[in-house]
Formats: sequence, structure tokens, C-alpha cells
Amino acid sequence: MTHTRPPGFDRELKKGSAELLILSLVEFRARHGYDIGKLIEERSDGALSFRVASLYPLLYRLEKRGWIKGKWVEKAGQRRRRYYHLTEKGREELTERRSGWESFVAAIRRITEAEHA
Repeated sequence: MTHTRPPGFDRELKKGSAELLILSLVEFRARHGYDIGKLIEERSDGALSFRVASLYPLLYRLEKRGWIKGKWVEKAGQRRRRYYHLTEKGREELTERRSGWESFVAAIRRITEAEHA
């Protein structure tokens, strides 16, 4: 199912949630950039997507902050890829961001739910 999105939806939503999405996807398993981008698009039913030009600089920033760690891996018959995994510092950041996101969503829900008579 593909969702239609209002103009600017993708860009604005990504601004506030891109780091949370990436940290979540590398929490339990190391992934390479293309895989991360593909998963975001698949799991959002196409509502969110990242261009390579924006995804890789974000991965580099997260690595510079110490939230993720990258490692080059070469596999036979495949090109070399950089796999990223969550660091302890990244795990702490992810916990904090999830909590903030849940509070934000709960607040939006309280505001947008129909009033009860």
C-alpha cells in the first residue's frame, strides 16, 4: 500500500525523526547504508525515503557523535560496504529519543482526538 503524502511531509518529518529511525534500525543488527534507506522506505510503505546524498552524510554525523560505529566489510562477489552498528552511547541516545517521540505522539493524540461528551 503506497501512501500519498502532502507536499513537504517527507522533508519535515525526516528532519525530526531521521536519527531516531537510523538508530532504531541498527539497534540489534549491523546494516549498510543502502539497506537502511531501503528498510525505511519499505517499512513506511513508501511514505518516507532518503536520497543517498542525504542519508550518508547523516550516517557520518551519527558516527562522528559516537552513536554508531561503521566497519568496512568485503564479501565475495559483492562490493565493499560499510556496516553500522549501535554503540553504547548510541543506545543511550536511542532510549532518550524514543521516550521523547512517545511523549510527542501522546501529546498530539490528546490534542487531535475527538472531544468526549
